[in-house]
Amino acid sequence: MRAVVQRVDGASVVVTDGSGTETVGEIIGEGLCVLVGVTHDDTPQKAAQLARKLWSLRILTDEKSCSDVNAPLLVISQFTLYGDARKGRRPTWNAAAPGPVAEPLVDEVVAQLRSLGAQVETGSFGADMRVSLTNQGPFTVLIEM
Repeated sequence: MRAVVQRVDGASVVVTDGSGTETVGEIIGEGLCVLVGVTHDDTPQKAAQLARKLWSLRILTDEKSCSDVNAPLLVISQFTLYGDARKGRRPTWNAAAPGPVAEPLVDEVVAQLRSLGAQVETGSFGADMRVSLTNQGPFTVLIEM
């Protein structure tokens, strides 16, 4: 699993479909916006490990974690984190797990975070999403499990 974690001062995700747009996830104030990518050999154990790391990662103001200050997280599935653009002009997505594998593992990250006590908002798996955020710092880290 791979996650791009951004410390934010508010973030939201909007889904657009034939009937209009809908905000499906939003956090207000300081928290984390987390883009999660899944590869073929990821497991529920890795999802739980990632959730624990996100909940305790000390990157908020004054080196606090979400667990310290009960800060919210916005978790969004992002298969393009496993894109490979080393050759040619088009990335390949061979390392990204297919939807039937990836979706339950992203859901497991969310479920594990909630079981730890986190307030978690989400995107909509496989949807056409627009993510808006204010990166605070800016502060962005990459986590690999």
